[in-house]
Amino acid sequence: MPVTSVMGVVTFGTTSLLNDHEVKIFLLGRGVESENIRDEKFNVQEQIKLFMGNSGKIFACGTCLKARQMVGSEVCPISTMRDLLHIVEESNRILTFG
Repeated sequence: MPVTSVMGVVTFGTTSLLNDHEVKIFLLGRGVESENIRDEKFNVQEQIKLFMGNSGKIFACGTCLKARQMVGSEVCPISTMRDLLHIVEESNRILTFG
């Protein structure tokens, strides 16, 4: 997932949280690598911490993590398609970023 997409997701998510919305992010594919992005121009880790510090929740596809020999973390806990289904079922809006 390009660094600008990750930044867009978490900064929009934080803005939404600050405006009294509940926000959950489910990372798929390369998105599960977001926690490890190091970029001179964008501080992704800082934005993720800000998102989570405002009660945002992040989920990460367990299969996508395993395919990359990664394990879940506090930021990206191992999640399942059932978790994603639950998020979709309880949501009144869903956005995707690519």
